[in-house]
Amino acid sequence: MKRLFAFLAVIGILSFGVSNNMKAQVADTQAVAEEVVADTVPATTEVADQSELGETLPLHQVIKQKFIEGGALFMSFILLCLILGLALAIERIIYLNMSTTNTDKLLSKIENALNEGGVEAAKEVCRNTRGPVASIFYQGLDRIDEGLEMVEKSIVSYGSVQMGLLEKNLSWISLFIAIGPMLGFMGTVIGMIDAFDKIAAAGDVNATIVASGIGIALLTTLFGLIVAIFLQVFYNYILSKIDSIVNKMEDASISLMDILVKYNIKK
Repeated sequence: MKRLFAFLAVIGILSFGVSNNMKAQVADTQAVAEEVVADTVPATTEVADQSELGETLPLHQVIKQKFIEGGALFMSFILLCLILGLALAIERIIYLNMSTTNTDKLLSKIENALNEGGVEAAKEVCRNTRGPVASIFYQGLDRIDEGLEMVEKSIVSYGSVQMGLLEKNLSWISLFIAIGPMLGFMGTVIGMIDAFDKIAAAGDVNATIVASGIGIALLTTLFGLIVAIFLQVFYNYILSKIDSIVNKMEDASISLMDILVKYNIKK
């Protein structure tokens, strides 16, 4: 339940920020349009003013304007992919960082607890330690009375369960990475069709109609690719984090079995 609330909170924060940015960008676009209309001069001077305006605008404002020009329909879906994918990625990163455990320190505590207080003391150490490694160790220690073979089977079985928890929601992130460019390509195709329809209606190949229509159509593909690249970076970071935790988990499990073998020999 706590994870659900955290996930919804992340989505709410991102949505609120995006809505404020959208309002701001609409206001900025209207202000720019009013300035251009107010300063209307002959055609050659107007082109020079527009180019000068484009050079003076900051990068984020240019991105906002291009986002609006791309059209509300497909741009909204692409933005939704970014928000949901980013929320899932942030949730995974937080979960994985909280799941990271200092395995050397944990093994040292367990070994000392076994020597001083027995299995129950070692289980108490695992209960008070956060992360999948401690949970796996607890499951193994809980079955130590059934023999080391059962302990090993328990560690392997519960390790698979923890692997599933670490990889949770990764399929959804990969889905948003895939459909972001797809939505962009679909918007481009529809924009191209609309541009050719305008040409057919005009009855003449007008360079202005073709250039503006195709330019707007290609914006959806551009933003779809940007979303995919942005989420792919987070996705690869999450995969590397999972691999690191799994490697530590496997190495620590072998070390735990060695500690338990020594403990049984001493007994």
